[in-house]
Amino acid sequence: MGMMSRVFAVVSARDAHGVAQKGRELMELGLDHVIVCGEQVGLQKVVLRTARGKFDAINFGLRSLPGSAEIVVLNDVDTKIVNFHRGLRHFADPRVGLVFTRVELPSGAHSMFNRLIDSIRRRFIIAANGELMFFRRQVLDRITPIRPCKAEDSLLLFETLKLGYRAVFESDCHVLTSRTSSSSLKNEEVFKRKVVCGIYQALHLSHAPLSVRIFYTILPFASPLLLVAGVKGWFWMRGILLGFSDFLKGDRSGFWLPTYKY
Repeated sequence: MGMMSRVFAVVSARDAHGVAQKGRELMELGLDHVIVCGEQVGLQKVVLRTARGKFDAINFGLRSLPGSAEIVVLNDVDTKIVNFHRGLRHFADPRVGLVFTRVELPSGAHSMFNRLIDSIRRRFIIAANGELMFFRRQVLDRITPIRPCKAEDSLLLFETLKLGYRAVFESDCHVLTSRTSSSSLKNEEVFKRKVVCGIYQALHLSHAPLSVRIFYTILPFASPLLLVAGVKGWFWMRGILLGFSDFLKGDRSGFWLPTYKY
């Protein structure tokens, strides 16, 4: 049995945008899959699920997981996958439970921030990208269903590490996307706010490594250092501080859309 026959992909889609294109891409890769979509589209391998948060869409999609699947891929609909097979190569090492990939964005504030975070992740994994993740089936079975969390990708990362498996940040296999990019600096703040709140939720829900916990304990106090990036740094800092504040105020929802307490 070929390797690709042992791989199954679960794709999350808030709406119908890009669903048909993603289905064609996965078929060209030879990937069996299911797309969980918040709108009715009437295509094969697409199932309807009212948008309740990405964590819920993944949980719902995993119900379609065939018994033969040994590697499970989680992918966002608004992405194009590059060098897919480079992500699979790490599973020759039985200690690897998770591979997550680089996200390539158009130029802009979010692209600049991503490059900063990636430079850290090449040495010290502090968070995951959820746009494309590869899981060893036996690991994913033990850490799902996912509990409500805005940063379900980092929650899955921390839970994988808790089990004693390695997580790999892969940059050769990556995704191209534009939907994640912020159209304005204010939107960049909102995006950071949601993600940071989600990461603190993930830390609350899991037993992350001590080094990761120390990093996020320091982060709110260190965030003013981002001001060296000018106006972009101001909005990054505000997003971090507001996300941390939302968590402290009790935001525990896993919805895609913000449920911030102004």
